[in-house]
Amino acid sequence: MYLVRRTYKVKPGKHREAAELMVKICKIYEKAGQRGPARVYWSGGTVPGAANQVYMDWVSEKLESPYREGNAAPAEAITFGRQLAELREDSWIEFFQMAPPVK
Repeated sequence: MYLVRRTYKVKPGKHREAAELMVKICKIYEKAGQRGPARVYWSGGTVPGAANQVYMDWVSEKLESPYREGNAAPAEAITFGRQLAELREDSWIEFFQMAPPVK
């Protein structure tokens, strides 16, 4: 199992708007069966951490390219992704292998 985390550094003061778009994108991918439930959260402002950074993460059984053969991104997610790109200054993705549950 893997934890996949996407981080977006957004323009100052745009973290809430970016988070709302990210929630929409996550729900679309979940409904399409391409991802499991995701969380969206940010740091800075009223909590410690880097300002203007918004995160989304989800758990996946395996790592797969979104560009793999036969996989089509939902059109609505692409539309919201373009809106998110207008708020973005930088972004990156991280992958973490999860420890198996203790038996």
